[in-house]
Amino acid sequence: MEITELSVAEYLEFVKKTDRLPENELHPVLHGLFGEVGGLMSAAKKMKREPDSYTGFDSEVIEEFGDAFWYLCCLSLRIKLDIHSILLDFVRTSAPTHDLLIGSRSRTNNFVYKTDNETEFDATLIELGQITGDFLNAEYIFENPENKIISFLKSFFATVDTLNVKFSSVINFNVKKVSGRFIRPKNESLPTFDEGFPEFEQLPYEFEIEFMKRTENHLALRWNGVFIGDPLTDSSKDKDGYRFHDVFHFSHAAILHWSPTFRWLIKQKRKSKPEMDHDQDGGRAIVVEEGLSAWVFNIAKQDNKYFEGKESLTFDMLKNVGQFVKGFEVESCPLILWEEAILKGYEVFREIKKNQGGIVIGSRNKRTITYKKS
Repeated sequence: MEITELSVAEYLEFVKKTDRLPENELHPVLHGLFGEVGGLMSAAKKMKREPDSYTGFDSEVIEEFGDAFWYLCCLSLRIKLDIHSILLDFVRTSAPTHDLLIGSRSRTNNFVYKTDNETEFDATLIELGQITGDFLNAEYIFENPENKIISFLKSFFATVDTLNVKFSSVINFNVKKVSGRFIRPKNESLPTFDEGFPEFEQLPYEFEIEFMKRTENHLALRWNGVFIGDPLTDSSKDKDGYRFHDVFHFSHAAILHWSPTFRWLIKQKRKSKPEMDHDQDGGRAIVVEEGLSAWVFNIAKQDNKYFEGKESLTFDMLKNVGQFVKGFEVESCPLILWEEAILKGYEVFREIKKNQGGIVIGSRNKRTITYKKS
């Protein structure tokens, strides 16, 4: 079989480039591998039990397969194992029906169970889970590590084969996903979403918005000398500063070039294209952004530090963010840009909360958001 897309060597170089886990620690890698295999087993079992009601199987299983393989490669780097040679030997000695070479085009993209034997299906998954569980003992992996990795590969690709997965789809999906998490694209290559629309239907490319006291108990937003939106309160017995949460929408607008809430506040929806106005700028999109902001806020305030001192967010959290906005235009933004928008937004939020007001300066041109006192 001919390698036609991404070679094993190229993929391993990609793993080296995107592996940001602690270099000298095995446990984060082993726990990650175990978690992804567990997710794979769960998704596969749900599909088997509820084929008519369980949706999203294709993408979820492709993602879990890819994440598990990525962690396996990270593991091989830490235990100084030449997984490149192991993989190539494994491919040469495997049955051709497995079609394991990365990049092969001979399989379908669809998932079709190759066996109706429930016992065989369960045994394949259980074996993969048991092998992965054994890996959690870090000392275990150092006893004949090559044999341990080969055992994992046999079980892993038996599961691939059972589900009739096109493995190139697994790798290509993983490369796209992991790149979006760890590799920051240049600004000029990122989407803008409202380019080509009239200026009065675009989010402003440069803006300053002031959080200012309007009455004894209420703050307000002022943009270009005009008050926008409703008076701001915490809407909670817990005075946690949520009344300043619009800063997160401004961060979304500046860094992601997306915020249906901000568009609504300044009355600059894309009404010249009714489908955009309805699908991307309408009530549902606003609810999604508000819900996402509230969800992230509840995580941020758990230690009352609001991400202070954080230089990164967990992959799981960012994946959930991606699920929030699935189906909206902003899903094309890489996760690393979401991480930037959230962390930069909270930098400004902490300043506004501390000073009980101030000015938010946003730049879509630079994809930045900063704070200055009123």
